[in-house]
Amino acid sequence: MRYLDAGEVHRHLAYPGLVEALRAAHRDGGMPQTDVKVLSDSANEGNKFVSLISWASGDSIAVKMVGVFPGNAALKPPVPSVQGLVVLFDGKTGVPVASCDGAALTFRKTAADSALGADILARADAEVLLVAGAGGLAPHVIDAHTSVRPGIRKVFIWNRNPEKAQALATRYAGSGREVAAVAALEDALPQADIVSCVTMATEPLVRGALLKPGAHVDLIGAYMPEMREADDDTARRAGRIFVDTRSNSENSGDIAGPLAAGIIERKDIVADLFDLCSGRHPGRECADQITLYKNVGGGHLDMFTMQYLASRLEI
Repeated sequence: MRYLDAGEVHRHLAYPGLVEALRAAHRDGGMPQTDVKVLSDSANEGNKFVSLISWASGDSIAVKMVGVFPGNAALKPPVPSVQGLVVLFDGKTGVPVASCDGAALTFRKTAADSALGADILARADAEVLLVAGAGGLAPHVIDAHTSVRPGIRKVFIWNRNPEKAQALATRYAGSGREVAAVAALEDALPQADIVSCVTMATEPLVRGALLKPGAHVDLIGAYMPEMREADDDTARRAGRIFVDTRSNSENSGDIAGPLAAGIIERKDIVADLFDLCSGRHPGRECADQITLYKNVGGGHLDMFTMQYLASRLEI
C-alpha cells in the first residue's frame, strides 16, 4: 500500500483537475453508502475526532480518520489544527490500495467542493471574492475559487485577528490580483460577488441585508447545529438553498436555524451537487439571484478525491 504525504497530495491535486473530477463523479455516479461518527473531547469540547466511511459497492471504500483541534494554532511552535489519515480500499476485495495525509486531502477536497458549487452557481462575471477566515483552509479556498473564476481581480480577507488576515494577504503579493485584508466585514460584503466563509463562528458573520444582488454565498464552516456563519436574512433573500449533499445538511446551523425559524422549508433545499452536475436542476436562474451554497462535506467526497488521486498516480 502506497502512502502519500502532504506534499504529494497537494502536488497531484491541482484545483482545475480536481474540480472536474468531482464534477464527473457527481454527474456520472450516485451517492455511495456512508457513515460518520463525531466524538468530542470531554475535557475540551472544541476538540473533535471524526471518522467517515464511504463505500461505492463493487468499486472503492474510503475511510477518513481526522481530528480537529482548534487550539493547535496557539501552541509553540504552532501545529495544524486538522490532523488525520485517509485510506482507500478495493471495494471488491477489501485490499488496502493507498493512504495519504488526511489534512492535506481534506483541505483540497473541501476547497474544490466549494469551487465546484461556485462554478455552477456564481455569476460568470464575478470579479470580487471575499473570504471570511484566515486559517489553514483559507488559501485553498482562494486558489480554488480563482481557478474556476479567473476573472476575479480583487480578493478581500477578513479575520477576527486582523494580523492573520494581513499575513495571508501578504502571501499573495505579486499574484496579479489585488489581495487585501479588511478590518470591517460589513464594508466588504456589499462589494463581494462571491462570499466564502471558512470559520468556526457560533454567531452569524454574513449579514444578508448587505449582500449585493447576484452574490453567491459559500458557507464552509458551521458543521454543528450551534454554529452559524450567515444570518436569517441571508437565507430569506436567497429563498432557495443549494447543498453539496442533503445527507446531514440539517445538522448545520446555517440550515437548521432558518428551518427552525420557519424562514425556509425542507422543499427550499432545491438541489445538491448530484442534481446540479447532472443537469437535473439548472442552478442560478437569473443574474440578480442570491445563491446560497452550504458545503456540508462527507465521506463520499473524500472517496471521490482519493479515487482521483490514485488514478493520477496509476495506483
